[in-house]
This record gives sequence, C-alpha cells and structure tokens, in this order.
Amino acid sequence: MAPDSKRQRLADVLRECGSVVIGYSGGVDSVFLARVAVDVLGAPNVLAVTGKSDSIASWMEDTAREVAERFGIPWLELETHEMRDPRYAANPSNRCYFCKSELWTRLADVARDRGMGAVLDGSNADDVGDHRPGAVAATENAVRSPLLEAGLTKAEIREWSRELGLPTWDQPAAPCLASRIPYGIAVTPERLRQIETAELALRALGFRDFRVRHHDGLARLEVHPAEIARVAEHRAGIAEAVRAAGFRRVLIDLQGYRRGSLNEGLAGAQLVQLGAFG
Repeated sequence: MAPDSKRQRLADVLRECGSVVIGYSGGVDSVFLARVAVDVLGAPNVLAVTGKSDSIASWMEDTAREVAERFGIPWLELETHEMRDPRYAANPSNRCYFCKSELWTRLADVARDRGMGAVLDGSNADDVGDHRPGAVAATENAVRSPLLEAGLTKAEIREWSRELGLPTWDQPAAPCLASRIPYGIAVTPERLRQIETAELALRALGFRDFRVRHHDGLARLEVHPAEIARVAEHRAGIAEAVRAAGFRRVLIDLQGYRRGSLNEGLAGAQLVQLGAFG
C-alpha cells in the first residue's frame, strides 16, 4: 500500500471508531497515534491514558505528560496494579499478558464510563511475528490497532512523526522496565528501581539506546553498536552508576543492544566484566 493510502486508511479507521481511548505510553507509536487522532476526530473525542506503575520509567511518564500538554492531547494517568498479580510477578515468558490484561481492562472501564467508542493501542506493522503475549490480551479486550490496520511500519511512523514536529520521532524504543529482567526471576519494585536508577545514570552519561539487564546482583549492559565504543571512555562512570543502583558488578554484552535478547538467555552471550564490588 502506498504511503498516502496508508495515511488515508488510518484516518478512515479512526473515523470508524468515532471516539477513542488510547493506551498512551509516551513512546513513538502511541504519541503519534494520539496526535493523529486529535487531528482526525477532534480533542473532545480523544483521551490518551497512561498507566502508572513501578514498571514504567519515570522519564517515559514525563514524556507522555509533556507531549500531551504541548500538542493539546487530552490526557489521563491512572494507576495499574499488575504487581499485585502473582502470575505477573513470577515473570513467566507470557508476563506481558497479565500486565496488558490489567491495562486494557482498566481502559475499557474508562471508555465505558465516558461513552467512548473504542480502545486503541499503538501496535504497528513491524510488530507482527514478534513474541507478543500482550497482543493476546488486546484481542481479548477488543482493542483495535489502527497503525497495524493501516499497514504503517515503524520507519513510516517515525517519518510522519517528524513531519508533525513530534519530539518522539527519533526516540529509541522504551518497553517497560520489567522487560530487563530475565524470565523466571521475580519482578519486584526493588529490582525495577535498581534498573531505572542505573539507566537514568547512563542516560546522564549520554548513552541513548541501551538496556541494563538485571541478573540478581549482576547488571548486563547492552549498548547500541553505534555507541559501544564509548563504553571504555565512560568505564568508571558506568561502574559507579551501577554500584550506586545496588548491583555488585556490570558486564558489557559485546553483541550490543538488540530487541528480544532476553529470549536468547545468557547461553552464548559474549560478556566482558567492567567492574566488581565485594
């Protein structure tokens, strides 16, 4: 489908919905969807909702709020309670299903209470085929995915976001903090705080596209290949940041950051120890 046809299809899907509640994380896709929805449907027919929990990085909440205020997107933040679900906290490979079930159930309640026509997510055409148990929860809750229905890819969404002046157009992907914890290791508020503390410190050092993976007392750092040469330059700062976050040591993964690396497990990963603290 040609780009113009995809844009028209997106507008058509939104008009079919009439009024919408959007799962709005502050990431590239949901920000874009909310911005276009306001253009197509008008602000009174759009509500962007951000779920607030320990698993969401504070800087993502800030981005969601700031973009909504800047672009006139009606916005609501509500607390979600996936951490109370022992099935989620146990961190099985379908952990996202339990998180998204909580989120979409809460957003369906918001949509019903406010008389909104549909609940939407920001899934796009590139998400098809990924390990996405959260998509099952979306289907069960009748959540629509207009970007996917229109066939829009991530690259196309970024380009259109740039045209719209959205500051998120080149923002790196930022899934929840729990995605940094290997399956089978319990998700706890303390572990999530450790991850966020370490990642905020690395962002302050200028790193942009990376993950701090939590392996109990050990942090495995994945940095985008374009930035990996800077690791040696900031060795001391990285070690200090990780220690301050409560880890005993940090390893650098020489394969660099890539999506879905937790599905690989540690077997075969190339690791170089940067620092250890007794």
